[in-house]
Amino acid sequence: MLARCQCGQLKAAVEVDTDQIVACHCLACQRRSGSPFGVIAYFPAHDVTLSGEASEFTRETDSGNRFTTAFCPRCGTTVWCRAELKPNVIGIPVGTFGDNHFPAPVRSVWEQSMHPWVRLPAPIAHFPRGRS
Repeated sequence: MLARCQCGQLKAAVEVDTDQIVACHCLACQRRSGSPFGVIAYFPAHDVTLSGEASEFTRETDSGNRFTTAFCPRCGTTVWCRAELKPNVIGIPVGTFGDNHFPAPVRSVWEQSMHPWVRLPAPIAHFPRGRS
């Protein structure tokens, strides 16, 4: 699977599947994604090959940890992220795969910030606050 930015310069290649897909409704993810929530698939770092030039932004999370996003300096697309809480894992925003058959999230977090009209699949785990 290949994730890439809008201009194609920044890429993340993954050769394995994952069931660690999280929909996050925190305000930072809403701002990062420009949508009512962010959906990120998490993979073991050793299974991800990163290429291209990236700029990074690190912020403190609502739970007090640090979260770094890597984005294309040309087009601005976030292509991967790393959470201080899980240093051996790389997250890739699901939309960057450009695959409308990508699996649905298995967990929904920070639901206290969820837009009231958002509906996610029924068998998903729901958490009012964050949980990785």
